[in-house]
Formats: sequence, C-alpha cells, structure tokens
Amino acid sequence: MKMLSGGSKGSAPIAPKDVPLCGSRLLTALPLEERARIARHLVRRDLRRTEVLFEPGDDIEKTYFPCRGTMGSLVVILSDGREVEAATIGHEGAIGGIVSAGHKPAYTRAVVQIGGPALAIETARLEEVKAASPPVRELFSRYADALLAQIMQSVACNALHSVEARCSRWLLSTQDRIVSSGPIPLTQEALAEMIGVQRTTVTVVMNALEARGLIRHSRGRVEILDRAGIQKIACECYNSVEDHFARVLPAAVLEPN
Repeated sequence: MKMLSGGSKGSAPIAPKDVPLCGSRLLTALPLEERARIARHLVRRDLRRTEVLFEPGDDIEKTYFPCRGTMGSLVVILSDGREVEAATIGHEGAIGGIVSAGHKPAYTRAVVQIGGPALAIETARLEEVKAASPPVRELFSRYADALLAQIMQSVACNALHSVEARCSRWLLSTQDRIVSSGPIPLTQEALAEMIGVQRTTVTVVMNALEARGLIRHSRGRVEILDRAGIQKIACECYNSVEDHFARVLPAAVLEPN
C-alpha cells in the first residue's frame, strides 16, 4: 500500500461549540466545561485514505479524534515489511497520545483507512489539559483500557480464528465506525493487509460471503446485505471488545447500524 505522509492541508481552528458537531463520541463524553478545555486547542483536519499520521519511532506530536465516518488503524510493521492491524479507531476514540506523559516514540504506524474529517490537538497541549482536569484524565484512562482490550483481543483473534470470521468481524467494526448501512469504501488489498493474509485468500472469502447473500462487493466497495448473518459468522472478538467498551466507557460506545 502506498502511504502518504501527514500534512497541514485542510486545517482550520474550531470553536468549543463546534465540538459536538464533529461526532467524536470520546469528546462528547466529557462535561461541557471540560470539553471546552480541549476545544480551544483543536484544529479540524481533512484526513486522506492511506495517509500516515505517524510511523514507528516517531514522536507523537499530535493526537487525532476521528469524526463520524473517519477511521484509522494502528498497524504493527514486521522486519520483512509485512503488516497487521492491532486496533481500529473511529469516532469512539483517539489516535496518538493516549496514556503517555509527553512525546513518547510510537510503536505502531497510524494510517487512515477511511478518509474524512478529524480534530487534531498537539499532544503537549493535551497533556496540559489532562494535568489540569481530573475528568479528562479519567476519560483517557478509561479509553486506554478499552483500546488495550481491543489490541489484546486482536492477538487472540489473529492466532486462533478463521479468516472468514476475522473478515466478518472487521466488516462489522468498520460499518459501525462509518455510521452507515451503505457500501463500505474498502479494497480487498486493504482488508488483506489489516488481517495479515494474502489478497487471494480474502478474495475467496468475500466471494463465498457474496454467494451466500451476506454481502455484495465490487472494486473498492463492500456492502453488508445481511448484518445478522455476518454477525453469526464473525468470531466472538467483535462482541467481546464492544461489550468491554460499553462497560468501561458507556458514554462513548458506538451504536451498531
């Protein structure tokens, strides 16, 4: 996959009153007064698909809050160039300085899977807000717990579950984050990279799902026709992660389509 480096195009400062309109469930989980502490530092960015927000070893200088319909991934890069997704992040969360107390080097690549708007904040400013606000610290601690649970579940999923089950889980998670029952802008190449298998393997799985009337796919688009059917195929990881998120951070939980 060809990667694009992050930039400042499409940046625009926003006012505190605009924050709820972006659809960030994480930000809107805060009380209004605490939300305003962050809002004064936020800049609206238009993220492009395949844009890299940071690479392994980079200082995490900015933290991004995806808006509704925007989605990114944390991707682990192996020494032979292969990559596999560790976490999917949409408008329920944040990409960047979640738990660090400063500019710590990144372990993963952060890449935009579905382009769209996001709210960016300098990580140093976010740390200042955390230091001044116990509710903000609590929110990010809870989100860090939920994100860690997703990463740990991904390890078990990639080791033990079938490609068909993993593809189905990824389709459900993506549909939740794009907030639409319409087609998902997704190539088979991207899906293969995210679950760590060959593209030909994904093609076989997608054809089988389509033959059963569960999805319809074409170049760069996948439409879920029978969500209940896909849920039956998806591994337990989908519900496990969503259930834990609902317990830890109910105000920011995604609403299934």
